[in-house]
Amino acid sequence: MLFVYQIVVLLSLLFFLGLLLRNLIDFPCMPKNIPNAGPLVSVMVPARNEALNIERCVRSLLRQDYGSYEIHVLDDGSTDATPELLDRLVTESEGRLRVLQGEPLPRGWHGKSWACSQLSRHARGELLLFTDADTMHEPDALSRSVAAIMGSGGDMLSIMPHQELGSFWEKLVVPLIHVILMCYLPLRLVRTSPRPAFSFANGQFILFRREFYERINGHAAVRDAIVEDVWLCKAVKKAGGIVVAYNGTDVVSCRMYRNFKELWEGFSKNLFAAIGYSTPGLFLLIALIAALYVVPYAFLIRSLLAGEFSVPLFWLPFSQIIVALLCRLIIAQVFRHSLSIAFLHVLSQIVLLAIALNSFIKIKFGSGTLWKGRSYNFS
Repeated sequence: MLFVYQIVVLLSLLFFLGLLLRNLIDFPCMPKNIPNAGPLVSVMVPARNEALNIERCVRSLLRQDYGSYEIHVLDDGSTDATPELLDRLVTESEGRLRVLQGEPLPRGWHGKSWACSQLSRHARGELLLFTDADTMHEPDALSRSVAAIMGSGGDMLSIMPHQELGSFWEKLVVPLIHVILMCYLPLRLVRTSPRPAFSFANGQFILFRREFYERINGHAAVRDAIVEDVWLCKAVKKAGGIVVAYNGTDVVSCRMYRNFKELWEGFSKNLFAAIGYSTPGLFLLIALIAALYVVPYAFLIRSLLAGEFSVPLFWLPFSQIIVALLCRLIIAQVFRHSLSIAFLHVLSQIVLLAIALNSFIKIKFGSGTLWKGRSYNFS
C-alpha cells in the first residue's frame, strides 16, 4: 500500500512538471509589434494609502509610448500622503492625469471592486486597463498590450508581471503564485475552453474591451469578491468572451509586499477566498500540499535515521523531492527568482500550510479579513 501511495505522489508531481513545460509554450510574452494607431485606452488605478508606490506607478504610466490614452487615479479615502503626491503629479502631467475622490464604500462591496467601478464611470476609452498602484510599467507596456488584445481577438487580457522580491520571506513565498499558475492550470485552456474552471487573471494588470466589460456589468458583477480578478475572468467566460493571458515580466513589475506581516495578511486574505470559501476544498488543498511537498521529507529523514534505503521509504520520496525542486527551479529561472532560495521549496510550502489555516480560522471564526484598514467577511 505504501508503495502504491508513493508511486501516485511521484506520478502526480511528474504530471505537474509536464504541465509546467507545456505552459511555458502556452504563456508567451506579448508581441513587440507596436501599433501605429490604436483606440483610446483608459488607464485606471485604484489607490488607498499607496504613498510608497503611487508616484513610481503614475510616472511610469505617464512615460508610455502609446499615443492615445488617459489616466484616472481614484484616491479611495487615503490617510497617508497619497493625496498630496497625486496633486503634485496632476500639475506635472500636462492634462494626461485625472484624480478622482472615492465615494463611501456601500454595504456588500469589496473596496477594490468599488473603486474600479467608480473609475469605469469616468473612462472614455474603447479599451479599459485596470492596474494596481504598486505596479511599474515599461514605456511599451501599453502599446504591446493593445497589440496583444487587438491581434488575439481577446475580450479580456491579463498578464503575470515580474514580482519584485526584497525580503527573504518575499523570495520564499511569493514565487508560489507562479508555481500554482504554471503547474496546476492548463493555460492553453484559459483561451480555448469556455469553462469558467479554466480561468486566470491577475488584478495587477487587466485590459478589457469596453463593450465586454459593460456586457458583464463590470465590477458590479464581482462586488463582494475578495479575489475579484479571477471572478471577472469567470464572468467573461460565462458571457461567451475570449480571455487571453501573457507572460508580462518584461513589461510590468510589481512589489506586492514589503515584509512578512504584509505577506501573511495578503495571502491570508486571498487563499480561502480563492477556492470559494469551500471548507472541504481548503482541507483537500492542505492535504495535497502536505502529501506532495512536505511528507516526502519526513519519509526521507526517517529512512536516513533508520538506515533503511528501500524503494518506498527512500528512493521514491527522494525522487518526489527532486521533481518538486526541478519545478521550482525552472520557474525561478523563467520568472527571475532567487535560485538559491528555490531550494527551500519545502519551507515555502510549510508557510503556505500555515497561511491556509490562518485564512480559514480568521474568516470562519474570527473577525474576517482586514485589508487596507477595512474588514471584510463575505464567507
